[in-house]
Amino acid sequence: MAKKIETIISRFAEDDLNEIVEYYYQINKSYAEKILTGFENQVEQLKNFPKIGRIVPELERQGIEKYREVIEGYYRIVYEVTEQKVIIHTIIDGRRNFEDIIISKLMRYYNNDR
Repeated sequence: MAKKIETIISRFAEDDLNEIVEYYYQINKSYAEKILTGFENQVEQLKNFPKIGRIVPELERQGIEKYREVIEGYYRIVYEVTEQKVIIHTIIDGRRNFEDIIISKLMRYYNNDR
């Protein structure tokens, strides 16, 4: 079996997951737990098979091929693979417009880090 690769969950991805789980927890606790378990399973898969996800199609059309995604339910888990680790950057609701969301998230990122 291949060596497990280190997986890092960014604070933005943590925030995304917390928002999703908190939202559904108020409506249906078992569904919220199912989402969390699904996310944890995806992270474990990425540790063993980091390139299992596809390149994000919207970014690939722009010539950006370093970001991949795996799908968990309605959600797109966007990550990057380096030589030594997997970095999970964000979790996006697949039912929404990817470009609008990613621009909003980038603006939030740059406004918070400057």
